Amino acid sequence: MEHLIEGLYAVALGDTPSRIHFIQSNRWIKYPAAERILERLEELLVHPKIARMPNLLLVGETNNGKTLLLKKFCQQHKPYATPGDEKMVRPVITVEAPPKPDEKQFYRRLLDQLNAPYRLADRMDRMERQVFHVMQHLNARMLIIDEIQNLLAGSSTSQRVFLNVLKGMANELQIIIVAAGTMEARNAMSADPQMANRFVQKFLPKWHYAEDYLRLLASFERLLPLRKASGLSEPAIAERIYAMSEGTIGEISAVITAAAVAAIRSGKEHIDRKLLDQIDYVLPSERRRFQGVSS
Repeated sequence: MEHLIEGLYAVALGDTPSRIHFIQSNRWIKYPAAERILERLEELLVHPKIARMPNLLLVGETNNGKTLLLKKFCQQHKPYATPGDEKMVRPVITVEAPPKPDEKQFYRRLLDQLNAPYRLADRMDRMERQVFHVMQHLNARMLIIDEIQNLLAGSSTSQRVFLNVLKGMANELQIIIVAAGTMEARNAMSADPQMANRFVQKFLPKWHYAEDYLRLLASFERLLPLRKASGLSEPAIAERIYAMSEGTIGEISAVITAAAVAAIRSGKEHIDRKLLDQIDYVLPSERRRFQGVSS
């Protein structure tokens, strides 16, 4: 089993349920675009406090790795207790934007993430003060807001009000704000030109059929506990995976995961073109078209 990393030998020799569970679990695979963004996030996290803190807008296609990348970064910066006084520190706070630009719901979500008690009847200014107090107490340095394109579900006025809330947090707490979302996120941030100017945009592009893509497939193969080599980076297989995934890393992973599970259950123990053609997998574009017709 030389096609696997050494630590996976024991997993590959395990039973079917444990191997399938391993395959279906989230796994981080390094690739250049993501590593560059992680490096930038690390730089921002240690940025000195200044009057106008730099912010970042992370944009990419749906299912192209934004959320997993942010989770990876958060795992590297978990809460910890300071030596001596055992004071709890949470350098990175994450929250998902509410379905529409609602400041009170945003504060509630933040307080939930901060494990801070509140009453549903609390006034918004009280909740704002509590959020600021808890984040200062925890020495938070970065706030990550995922699904920021949800702002577009509200009126232009409510969008501007919500962005003013973020501006106030950035100014008051002197923290880094990282907003992430689909390509529509750029439109959401443009509701306030001054705020949009504060966010440097970083893109997670779709994959092209090139050397980086083939290296990505080779990395995937080394992390699949299959007992035989598949040669995922070979043209026949690589081209089929690319066509099925339509170039986003989330779909690439989903195709390979489905195929690897099928390879184990069938006893085939490797992925080939024939197996890829047999798995029940609907193209992302077809799913979107079906959703459009049914909505």
